[in-house]
Amino acid sequence: MRIRKAVIPVAGLGTRFLPASKAQPKEMLAVVDKPVIQYIVEEAVASGIEEIIFVTSLGKRAIEDHFDRNFELEYRLEQKKKTKELALVGRIGKLAKFAFVRQNKPMGDGHAILAALPFLDRHEPVAVLFGDDIIDSKVPAMKQLLDVYEKYQDPIVALQQVQKKDVSNYGVIGGRKLDATTWEVSKFVEKPSPAQAPSNNIVIGRYVLTPDMLAILEDQRAGKDGEIRLADAFATYLLGGRPIYGHLFEGTRYDCGNKLGFLKAQVELGLKHPEIGKDLKRYLKTMK
Repeated sequence: MRIRKAVIPVAGLGTRFLPASKAQPKEMLAVVDKPVIQYIVEEAVASGIEEIIFVTSLGKRAIEDHFDRNFELEYRLEQKKKTKELALVGRIGKLAKFAFVRQNKPMGDGHAILAALPFLDRHEPVAVLFGDDIIDSKVPAMKQLLDVYEKYQDPIVALQQVQKKDVSNYGVIGGRKLDATTWEVSKFVEKPSPAQAPSNNIVIGRYVLTPDMLAILEDQRAGKDGEIRLADAFATYLLGGRPIYGHLFEGTRYDCGNKLGFLKAQVELGLKHPEIGKDLKRYLKTMK
């Protein structure tokens, strides 16, 4: 079955970006001239996604406004004959069909996905993209995962290789390597020490979830911290003897959930920007 829908959880508080995120969602912070969340939506749409469900929380209204039409702005741009700017803002609301649902309590990433279930058909798989990661790649990262799903028809997680010393910051998989980019996953270990990590392949915020995976998530109990975690649901799924696959995507990931990753995205995507790239490169060469 072709995957038509994506869930994008954006309910987090963004405390790492305070005070900038006090009055605006961190997902709306701009990288060059687009908010982080638009890069993620554009990746989903370029991968063939037609419908997007945002899981939001209090204070995230700006995201909904961004993907809605602004008739006053469009009118003023039209009156001033700013056709380029009019086309840019006009296409945002036409990228996909959008729906918004609130996560009523901050009870984990798995709980956020469950909030989107009323918008999903129970027999259909769904793409999930978390709102922190911009992935710059020739083939959209989610499209790469969907291609792997077409082959195996089982849950897929996006993987990235990191240095062994850095694995303690992430969820890490263990398993069997099938080819240069594909792993059959046998375990998930959350933030292990380098000595205990089963590999240096970390899981990042791109997934394909099947209906039976979503059913597992519905029954998943909260952990000791009171949160329902997607990683725990994956572990439960594996206990049932069913396969999960991981894909080492091709592309550059910018973790815009932290300040350094956000600044790297500004610089590197700025250098690729057709309007300012050359001037930015010249400026960077003048820095000592």
